[in-house]
Amino acid sequence: MIQRTFLVTGATKGIGRAVANRLAAAGHHIVGLARNANDPSFPGTLVAVDLGDREATARVLSELVNRFSFDGVVNNFGYVKLARVDEVDLDDLEASMRLNLIPTIQTVQALLPQMRAKGWGRVVNVTSLVTLGMQQRTAYAAAKSAMNSFTRTWGLELAETGVTVNSVAPGPTETELFRQNTPEGSDAEQRFLSLVPMKRLGKPDELAAAIAFLLSDDAGYITGQTLFVDGGASVGKAAA
Repeated sequence: MIQRTFLVTGATKGIGRAVANRLAAAGHHIVGLARNANDPSFPGTLVAVDLGDREATARVLSELVNRFSFDGVVNNFGYVKLARVDEVDLDDLEASMRLNLIPTIQTVQALLPQMRAKGWGRVVNVTSLVTLGMQQRTAYAAAKSAMNSFTRTWGLELAETGVTVNSVAPGPTETELFRQNTPEGSDAEQRFLSLVPMKRLGKPDELAAAIAFLLSDDAGYITGQTLFVDGGASVGKAAA
């Protein structure tokens, strides 16, 4: 097996940590970005950065591409603020677009020269089931829909370079971010579960398995796609 080096954003919690654990267990080197890098159990190189700070993010990425030879990136970092349409704060909308989209572009722009030079690379954007429609998700769904659009556009632009670009769209998954907005036993949780034919939440490692596949050599003929990993919820929405 070829050992590769992957960058993972939002790497200390939830899906990001599950991805880091799975890839490290497979023998790859993981460079994780998170606001807090005080985690001695992290299975790789953990770097502190506020991804909402454009200049700080640019500096860190510049330093990292000088230290490491990257083979891919998992853009997992996300920001969500709930509100119904009549209560959407425009500053929150702007923040959602900025925080979800700008770091995604920054990581790809920083790593792309290395991947192009190798003729091999992987970009996986973690988006969301809510792009198909979900109450109180105006800002978040807009940002994640834009990330799915990035995936299609970049997949086309990079199709001849050996760099693939795909999205994984989780359904409701048992993560810290999910629980911040959806307490266990709440009406919000029941609404989510009612949309999932499997009638359960996803596990972070189930999402990590799909992401790891799209990062692999075996996924070399897949690009520009969004894979819903959601217990069948997207099928139910399509049927509805």
